[in-house]
Amino acid sequence: MAKLRERKNYRRAVLRSLYGAVEHNRTEVSGTALRSELGLPDEDLSAACVYLADEGLISVEWTSHRTPAAVSLTHEGIRLMEEQEERDDREDRATADRARPNG
Repeated sequence: MAKLRERKNYRRAVLRSLYGAVEHNRTEVSGTALRSELGLPDEDLSAACVYLADEGLISVEWTSHRTPAAVSLTHEGIRLMEEQEERDDREDRATADRARPNG
């Protein structure tokens, strides 16, 4: 099983991938596509999806083998990712402002 830092990174990667799909008007991603894109073993992808679903951030349809068949962001998941995007934008602007010469 993955260490805590790896598990957190896997969860972030799942959220980023799903948010990217939403930005391209794809509301759902197949588990196979997600697994392929992220390069995660079934066990780690399943664990990330269970955690995120329990947090109410994603919705998962499961296969009979308890691996994700289809995954999508919930409304709360989209809000979380939008807030993160806004924070990143503010940080980028602040960094750009500090890099500008004062003269």
